[in-house]
Amino acid sequence: MNFLVIFSQLLSLILIEDRKNRMQRQEEKVFKKILDDNKYCIYRICRIYTVPPVEAQDLFQEVVFQIWKSLPNFKEKSNVSTWVYKIALNVCTRSKNQLKKGNIDTVKLESVEFKSSDFIPDTDQNEKYNALHDCISALEESDQSLVILYLEDLSYKKMAEITGLTENHIAVKIKRMRKKLLNCITSKLK
Repeated sequence: MNFLVIFSQLLSLILIEDRKNRMQRQEEKVFKKILDDNKYCIYRICRIYTVPPVEAQDLFQEVVFQIWKSLPNFKEKSNVSTWVYKIALNVCTRSKNQLKKGNIDTVKLESVEFKSSDFIPDTDQNEKYNALHDCISALEESDQSLVILYLEDLSYKKMAEITGLTENHIAVKIKRMRKKLLNCITSKLK
């Protein structure tokens, strides 16, 4: 009798462990799919919030880690991509705020980008990108997030889900920011 009890308990433990392993493999598959579907938008958001190239990669890794950590708590009340955008914006905003609290005059050696002498940059395109980046950085933090979501070509409805603002409020803010950005970029490119 004692043997049967022990055997039964051991079998139960094996079955529980097997179920945990299957659940973990399923969770890993879901995570990989989420990452494959959203990696480019995550990286674009990270790139806007940081100095390229190394810091964007570090921030990308932090966003991916937070997505992995939060995956068990995802309630599917919203679209997966909406949830990913929220995490990415929160991580990037937090990182930017932490950087602001630190020494702004410090230049990180890792952020210096070395290119081979064979590389001929498209200076016009680079100038436009830098102007856009500078103008977005000059906006208030909440407006920066909206512009980034707008540049990701999200609908106002999806932007509202991510930010918690109303669609109408977003439309008004986007219209005002587009004018600000146009003026800012135009003055920088003259």
